[in-house]
Amino acid sequence: MYIAILLLAIISTVHSCPPSDRAALLSFRAALNESYLGIFNSWKGYDCCHEWYGVSCDPTTHRVADINLRGESEDPLFEKAHRTGYMTGTISPSICKLERLSSLTIADWKGITGPIPSCITSLPFLRIIDLVGNKLTGSIPSTIGRLSRLTVLNVAENQLTGYIPRSLTNLSSLMHLDLRNNFIYGNIPTNFGKLRMLSRALLSRNKLTGHIPYSISYIYRLSDLDLSLNKLSGSIPPSLGKMHVLATLNLDGNNITGTIPPSLINSRINILNLSKNTIEGYIPDSFDERSYFMVMDLSYNKLKGRIPKSISSATFIGHLDVSHNHLCGQIPEGSPFDHLEASSFTYNDCLCGKPLKPCH
Repeated sequence: MYIAILLLAIISTVHSCPPSDRAALLSFRAALNESYLGIFNSWKGYDCCHEWYGVSCDPTTHRVADINLRGESEDPLFEKAHRTGYMTGTISPSICKLERLSSLTIADWKGITGPIPSCITSLPFLRIIDLVGNKLTGSIPSTIGRLSRLTVLNVAENQLTGYIPRSLTNLSSLMHLDLRNNFIYGNIPTNFGKLRMLSRALLSRNKLTGHIPYSISYIYRLSDLDLSLNKLSGSIPPSLGKMHVLATLNLDGNNITGTIPPSLINSRINILNLSKNTIEGYIPDSFDERSYFMVMDLSYNKLKGRIPKSISSATFIGHLDVSHNHLCGQIPEGSPFDHLEASSFTYNDCLCGKPLKPCH
């Protein structure tokens, strides 16, 4: 009997997580406070690979591979409580002792403060960093570019400051970059185009300055570029309109000048928001059957002249807004103008025709 119990203990020890990983997790947990849902109640016993909430291990090595703690979850724990999670505390550097960590998700807890531990850039297997929706401060670690396997970097909706690290453009596997809603300042790196695998670049609601880098147009897979609500200046690179996959381009709420590149009009882009800038000149008269816009917002700029007649040859325009400009002349008849409201054309110099007043 004693031998059987001893053998069982040896087998369970072999298949449990190493004591160093367990100690690192307990040290990480000690820096956090989540008192309502009790998600850490399951963090007991010697095997952190077995039924510890949000912890997953590699089945072969039994090393901790994933930490997935999300404050807005569909887990029964959250559904039973009829609420989202709230957690305070900090992210302990002890997380960096989990040498085989592949994904780190500590998201949507609303109250976690302090910096992103800079030592996480020493974790060579890290593929996912998702820290969205907390109150993290400080800057993105300057050595972030060491993480050669990183595919997702999401630090949106925090209180981060500092520059976009130069080394970030070394993340050759990065597919999803989300820095929205922080206080990040300075320029977008000129060699941003090195991120060849990137499909989404979401940098809105920061304090970014300088020009939009031309090199962005080298990112063949990029489908969603959101640089809105920053302090970017200069003109729009015409090469953005020649990108093969780019479908959403949000540049609204910046200090962008110059004219609208005609290449944007007959591109693959179907959501184009250039509103609230100081863009001048004419709306390009280059619409054709390739022009397909679910949304085209050109409002609050300094555009002049007529609304081009070629706009009627666009395959589809769902929502068009050219209000608050200096446009003049008759609004073209037919599609898409027959389904647009007057508010799409108001506050111009002398536009007339349906849905505004008739021309004289």
